[in-house]
Formats: sequence, C-alpha cells, structure tokens
Amino acid sequence: MTASFHDQVIAILPKLRVQALALTRNRSVAEDLVQDTVCNALAAQDSFVMGTNFAAWMHRILRNRFISDLRKKREVGNIDDTPQSLLSVSGRHEDRLALKELDAALARLPDDQREALVLGVLEGMSYQELADVAGCAVGTAKSRVFRARRQLEVWLMGEEEGGISGKTGAETTTRASSTRRKTRTARNTTRNAQQTA
Repeated sequence: MTASFHDQVIAILPKLRVQALALTRNRSVAEDLVQDTVCNALAAQDSFVMGTNFAAWMHRILRNRFISDLRKKREVGNIDDTPQSLLSVSGRHEDRLALKELDAALARLPDDQREALVLGVLEGMSYQELADVAGCAVGTAKSRVFRARRQLEVWLMGEEEGGISGKTGAETTTRASSTRRKTRTARNTTRNAQQTA
C-alpha cells in the first residue's frame, strides 16, 4: 500500500463517518459501515487512479456498500428498527427540543435526500462532488438538496403538503416564528458541536 493512499484513507475517515451516520442513523452500524468501506477500498486500491477524486471514490464505495447491506437486510429482517439519535449534544432544554424535532424530520427524509443534505450542507461538498458520490447528474444532486431543504421547512414549520390547514393568521405567524427560532437554534447548536468535535 502506498503512503499517499494510506494518508488519504486516514484523512477521509471523519467525512465517511458523517455520511455513514446520515445513511444508517445508528452510530454502531455507521462504524461498521465505515470499516467495511475501508476494507473494500483497500482490496480495490489497484483500481483507483491516482490524481482522480479520491473523496468521491471513497464516498461512492460507502454508498454502494450501504445499498448492498440494505438489500440484504430487506431479504432477512426488518430495517425499520428504532434508530439512535444522530444529533446528541448537551445544552438548554429548548436546544434539545429543537434538535430532537430536527432529528425526527431528518429521519423522515428519503435516504438519497438525507445523504445529499448532510454531505452538501454539513460537509460542504459541491454539487459536482455530490453527483459523483451518488452517481447521478449535477441537476439531480441539486434537486435532492433543494427537496430535502424544502421538506424539512414544511415539516418544521408545521405545514401540511397543501399548506397550513385550520390555523388563523395569528396562530400561523406565532408558530412560524417559534419554528424559525428553533431551526436557527438547532443549526447553531449543530455547528458549535461540529466545531468542538
């Protein structure tokens, strides 16, 4: 194994863990997924062309491994086990409630949208990198991030698909202000947790 390949594997591990957590929603399963990904990458290192996008190659291996494991689980068991919380930080009660609400909303997103949102927003990947990881067009990657953001906004604002039903203007404004504050608090808390980690 060449030193540069080894160094790149070590450097990408934190980002692989973030992607694995976004996909599996379970810390233990995510660690297993990252370990399996690294084993697959080491076994296939001769197929990697130096100078190409190593991060996209590794993220693609992880994603393919996740899909393969998911298919196996569907054949033999229930994949809807209760997940552990992705966002676990200490803080004020309001912060914890906002994070819990955000975590529940993230869990409801389809896997491809949740993965695109986490990698694009939290990891700062470009749309081109997201497209490379997911094996889709750049437009599809943009669409997934947009749809995920929009769906989270709908859920966190308490809106239904066709708009907010049965609420007066004052109730809607109060709820929207409260939810925006919770969303900002959750974003700031998540950003602070990442910076201290």
